Amino acid sequence: MSAMYGILKPLLFAQDPEAAHHVVIDNLARTGSHAVGRAALRAAFGARVDAPVDVLGLRFPNRVGLAAGLDKDATAWRGLAALGFGHIEVGTITPRAQPGNPKPRIFRLREDRALINRMGFPGLGMDHAAEHLAAKKPAGLVLGVNIGKNKDTPLEEAAQDYLAVMDRLASFADYLTVNVSSPNTPGLRKLQTGARLEALLRQVVERRDALRGADPVAERPLPVLVKLAPDLSDADLDDALEAVDRAGIDGVIATNTTLDRDGLASEARSETGGLSGAPLTVRATRMVAEIVRRTGGRRPVIAVGGVMGPDDARAKIDAGAALVQLYTGLIYGGPGVVSDIARALA
Repeated sequence: MSAMYGILKPLLFAQDPEAAHHVVIDNLARTGSHAVGRAALRAAFGARVDAPVDVLGLRFPNRVGLAAGLDKDATAWRGLAALGFGHIEVGTITPRAQPGNPKPRIFRLREDRALINRMGFPGLGMDHAAEHLAAKKPAGLVLGVNIGKNKDTPLEEAAQDYLAVMDRLASFADYLTVNVSSPNTPGLRKLQTGARLEALLRQVVERRDALRGADPVAERPLPVLVKLAPDLSDADLDDALEAVDRAGIDGVIATNTTLDRDGLASEARSETGGLSGAPLTVRATRMVAEIVRRTGGRRPVIAVGGVMGPDDARAKIDAGAALVQLYTGLIYGGPGVVSDIARALA
């Protein structure tokens, strides 16, 4: 943990979790909007570790990325990149603005080094995100865009939401992630079932290919990944992976948050929503290994869930992951954990 974060963390943790989140994102957005501010962030929290790796036909500066969920509206991604990440995934972004679920909706479980959130994709919509994604990208950074559906869109019409966000934002992205696994949008995880998932993913791939065909400078298909839940049964995981294969999806992100509450010590364990952080470490690592085993490593896996430090990240790489992502580990460990992990995986 950097000395500066050692000072800031108690101040942030004294605030309501969502209020603290907005303080951080707003400051990173402002500071990251100009070169001097990005240089100050690099000086304060450590320069990016360059240990390039080729995944999905892309060159990642290092194996460590930021998971979706932190920069929902794509306002702070350039400031976040200055903390040393090799890739940033913004979103989840929906076609239209929506408020998300009622507050309070983020809870710290300090004894467990975890969070529970039931945000529900709050955000200002794809047009607002496009304004911020149009900014110049830092050299070498890989940018992912995580896409979803609006809460009030029926499941039968969900594909139209995903396609709309693709149409609007694909030109800014180095890869896209289809989020069908958040537990906080009613019914969303039903899209992970085999037939529904395959139908959705086929439409996404077809639209991706159509967009590429309309782009005269496109040299390769835009990689598309799908993010899966850690709570899938063995049978459901098999069905999901078969749908991924049949649809021609390029990779998998494992995992989203969990609904499981086993072994938690914090009083907030009774709150509804998705659990992230240290309690998810082992479950997420096992799922990475299962996906790699069941697919024969045919498609790269990006591991997220309980990556709290270098040892957790190394375990996921050893399980077969190509890259790792942080969210809760960044909140508890601070920006210094990014370069610590990147060096450990170099």
